Amino acid sequence: MLACTVRHHAPDESVAIVPTGKTTTHAAADDAVVAAAMAGDEPAFTALVERHRRELHVHCYRMLGSFDEAEDVVQETFLRAWRRRDGFEAGSNVRAWLYRIATNACLDALRRSRRRVPSLHSFAEVPWLQPYPDRLLDEVAPSDAQPDAVVVARETIELTFLAVTQLLPPRQRAVLLLRDVLGWSAAETASLLDTSVAAANSALQRARATLRERLPGRPSEWSGGEPSEQERALLAGFIDAHERADAAAAVALVREDIRITMPPQPWCYDGLATIAPLLGPGLSEPGDWRLVPTRANRLPTAASYLRARGDTEFRAFKLDVLRIEGGAIAEITTFDTRLFPAFGLPPTLPAPGSPT
Repeated sequence: MLACTVRHHAPDESVAIVPTGKTTTHAAADDAVVAAAMAGDEPAFTALVERHRRELHVHCYRMLGSFDEAEDVVQETFLRAWRRRDGFEAGSNVRAWLYRIATNACLDALRRSRRRVPSLHSFAEVPWLQPYPDRLLDEVAPSDAQPDAVVVARETIELTFLAVTQLLPPRQRAVLLLRDVLGWSAAETASLLDTSVAAANSALQRARATLRERLPGRPSEWSGGEPSEQERALLAGFIDAHERADAAAAVALVREDIRITMPPQPWCYDGLATIAPLLGPGLSEPGDWRLVPTRANRLPTAASYLRARGDTEFRAFKLDVLRIEGGAIAEITTFDTRLFPAFGLPPTLPAPGSPT
């Protein structure tokens, strides 16, 4: 029941948002920073590359599907960049140079792991899949310091898009992201990957064919990240039903073909008939629940805290990322608490009436 809206493109189209360019003043200032950085001025180098950290992290996350692994690869990217700064050609685009290094670092990481997704029935087959906090996605946007950045569109970051791209061989995945997400030209993409334009175009066509097959085409309804009224209402209902341990109210919010997965666990629960009997015990037996609304991968998300019997605090328990379709919850992807800090979420919440 993987489902996602994505625009399918003609060979020369992309989903990139092209921002405005630099002013002459900013360009001159940047040239001075770049010159100092490449000459070995470590603070200047750090300032130069750090302005690209978040967008590089999002790029690596799309390549790898893992927030934590993307963080490791970005660190590796900056280390490689520092070591190879003598090879940077004056007048070159620093952002493009860093993307080259980051993409190749991702390809190296994928070669080392040798992991593959031979089929994709559910997210349970992508155990390394992790969510990405919207609060960090919002950091990637055009600015005076980062005029080449692009807005992170929902269609290029939703969990389904990420899972389907994990089916692609690594170089196809890289070509797809560079061309159709970042808006690079065929020549730029071929140069980055040290291949021919013909080979890059061939890889792109094969990658697009896989997406057309696996991602159902329907009218695009994406926004840059603002939740719809319907999403807000369903998330509020989800939170209310859980805090009241009201299984019937929870059932009323979901589709008959609801699916629940819990990466990295291999479990996949399909259909209301399977899930409904588990809701009552799951909501009432562990203890009391408090849920906090948040956003992940441009989707409504609830952070759950559990106060176990006899405990005095609500402790971080899980993240539920909701996919809405047809006015109801079509899919719930449950993650553990590892990324609560990245979401700006505390490890515990006080019980009602407790001193703050």
